[in-house]
Amino acid sequence: MQAQSDKDLGAPASISIQGEGGLEPIETASRDEISAVQLSRMKETLKRAYENSSFYRAHFDTHGAHPDDLKELADLARFPFTVKQDLRDNYPFSMFSVPREKLARIHASSGTTGKPTVVGYTLKDVDTWAQVVARSIYASGGRPGEMVHVAYGYGLFTGGLGAHYGAEKLGCTVVPVSGGMTERQVTLIDDFKPEIIMITPSYMLSVLDEFRRAGIDPRESSLKVGIFGAEPWTNSMRQEIEDSFNMDAVDIYGLSEVMGPGVANECVETKDGLHIWEDHFYPEIIDPDTGAVLPDGQKGELVFTSLTKEAFPIIRYRTRDLTCLLPGTARTMRRMEKVTGRSDDMMIVRGVNIFPTQIEEQLLKCAGLSPHYQIELTRAGRMDTMTIMVESMPDAADDAAREKSGSELAAHVKSTLGVTAKVDVRVPGGVERSAGKARRVVDLRKTD
Repeated sequence: MQAQSDKDLGAPASISIQGEGGLEPIETASRDEISAVQLSRMKETLKRAYENSSFYRAHFDTHGAHPDDLKELADLARFPFTVKQDLRDNYPFSMFSVPREKLARIHASSGTTGKPTVVGYTLKDVDTWAQVVARSIYASGGRPGEMVHVAYGYGLFTGGLGAHYGAEKLGCTVVPVSGGMTERQVTLIDDFKPEIIMITPSYMLSVLDEFRRAGIDPRESSLKVGIFGAEPWTNSMRQEIEDSFNMDAVDIYGLSEVMGPGVANECVETKDGLHIWEDHFYPEIIDPDTGAVLPDGQKGELVFTSLTKEAFPIIRYRTRDLTCLLPGTARTMRRMEKVTGRSDDMMIVRGVNIFPTQIEEQLLKCAGLSPHYQIELTRAGRMDTMTIMVESMPDAADDAAREKSGSELAAHVKSTLGVTAKVDVRVPGGVERSAGKARRVVDLRKTD
């Protein structure tokens, strides 16, 4: 078969020019065709970064790397990693590869743990971003003409505007609700009848609680697809949401340093991991300790190199997300396993490595407990203590039922994770809620 051109296969364009089956040609291209597009774009990206970013020129030179060293995709391993501290050290605009006046959009992190990380987009970048989000919504089961309720936060956070532009690109009607005001969220869903909701999984649980409080059956709602991202969530939580709403719950992945939401997405027909849009983002899995590139199928830390970004190309960015790469199924592009933890979210409690999602898995086995939780870590002398703050279901809120549920969760945690945890079972509504990313771990050991 004659290879299609880079433009035919993957150039950003309106999703309305989809190929067979409603998919863009690149989504079903051969691996050889995808690799050819990647190599061409990677060469351009390295050259753009080296010639136009003072940071990357110095970064490459310090590590003895030059764009001309890239002859094949495997040669990317010769280039140095980029980490979040690099963005903070070059705050606000020193990593950009276009003049500031060429930027159409600037987003930034909250900066709660230091200087915010700042990212920028040209008009072409914004269009590319909209394209990959539109592709993600389509993969999730959304179609042009349907209504999308966007409950991600708007503003400097990339979630709300990323989802918004992508939904419009697909040809959907957008309801830009943003996060918060949960009662209004339910009212608008009930009144406007959207088919799709884009929201964090933890906040969807708060929306579920409000449906029930309002006496509205969530299974009778208009929602047929939920696209959940911005935080790790488990397949057990997926089942909880799907059963409660009679809907498909799919995972979307992204981070602002790489683009925003829309870097990868599950396909609704398989739900077997997130297909990475490899024509725009090149993935690697590395050993988080040594930095060595690992083969597909082996779990490690996810690293991304952008292939089409103009304003803010990112080279070998260490995401800290833990996953592995797998062959494509519903699409030719490779999949990444659902992210259930981050190397920097890992808790070490009495020498045992624990991720919040492991606690969540055990919590969802307890019928008397709601899925809302928070973990508090303290230290008395040399001894760490983990307290899991949870809340009871309304029909199991009396003292005896809460004590029983707490003992059940503690036993699950001990038997599966090997650590002893205190469990504080509170009445319904007793655990901190978030309209965005949930704060799962409060580590007080650092200030003891």
